[in-house]
Amino acid sequence: MQLDIRIPIGALFTMLGVILAGYGLVERSDSFARSLGHNIDLSWGLVILVVGLLFLALARRGARSAPPAAVTQVEERSGGGEG
Repeated sequence: MQLDIRIPIGALFTMLGVILAGYGLVERSDSFARSLGHNIDLSWGLVILVVGLLFLALARRGARSAPPAAVTQVEERSGGGEG
């Protein structure tokens, strides 16, 4: 079994993005004065959320296109299926 590092990284970024974007949604609007009236928490929360979902999508796509390890090992032992 191979560990695809994109899965835990994607899950971490997705959770952090949801938390930060959620905080940005409920934050008071008078606290935006320091950031020139822009809700930085909401903006970066959405960016981090998209990056996390991208990691998870790439991990799923990679797992689907990769051949199973057991099949690959059997083919290598038998000569690769060449005939």
